[in-house]
Amino acid sequence: MKKMSISVVLATHNEEINLPDCLKSVKDLADEIIVVDGRSTDRTVEMAKTFNAKVYVVPNQKNFHINKQKAIDKATKDWILQLDADERVTPELAAEITKKINDSESVNGYWIPRKNWFLGRYLMKGGVYPDYTLRLYKKNKGKLPQKDVHEQAVVEGEVGFLKSPLIHFADPSFSRYINRFDRYTTFIAGQLHEQKTRQNPLNLLKYLVALPLYWFVLQYGRHKGFMDGWQGFVFAFFSALRFPVSYIKYIKKI
Repeated sequence: MKKMSISVVLATHNEEINLPDCLKSVKDLADEIIVVDGRSTDRTVEMAKTFNAKVYVVPNQKNFHINKQKAIDKATKDWILQLDADERVTPELAAEITKKINDSESVNGYWIPRKNWFLGRYLMKGGVYPDYTLRLYKKNKGKLPQKDVHEQAVVEGEVGFLKSPLIHFADPSFSRYINRFDRYTTFIAGQLHEQKTRQNPLNLLKYLVALPLYWFVLQYGRHKGFMDGWQGFVFAFFSALRFPVSYIKYIKKI
């Protein structure tokens, strides 16, 4: 049986700080690196090319999964590992990926647990870990729906689970988190507009009170987010806050 090859694919936009460490973590794993860049204004493209990546510059998209799918479509190897620039593949995960794709012919994809770094610590409670994400799949067997920013790939056939975590450095600082929070809530507001969500007292109560209260109690209480210290509180609070912020943004655009 021939050794399986891997395409590591990314969509980027102004990621010159994060991208080098991401690509260093896969340099011994990837048989090719595909980067679809959304017209970055920094040195992202230059950084990618130093790792011999195949770089394609396209318009940036509000839903970055559109450019992720473009990267997936350009992959030529047997398996696809889709990453974000702020993620890192550990040696343990790389070894597990290599073993799994060469040992099993029947499995078409794998869920990977992800550890999220948030303001100085990994979040291990609050329903945040293991943050399983479907990122590894055979070419032509996986596709992104491209409808939501937190969607998972859809994979045909049997899907398994890996044990070694993917490291995610999404929020090393509060300013970066707030920037991502602003983009995410703006995207949700756009979805509310597309769905023609009604502006009435019932939805006002739902988005401003019921949903945020439910989510905070679920994440901070039931899923023990309080065990992650003050970072667990901040994460649960802003996760709940996305509902009223998104709805208010939506109302202001009507």
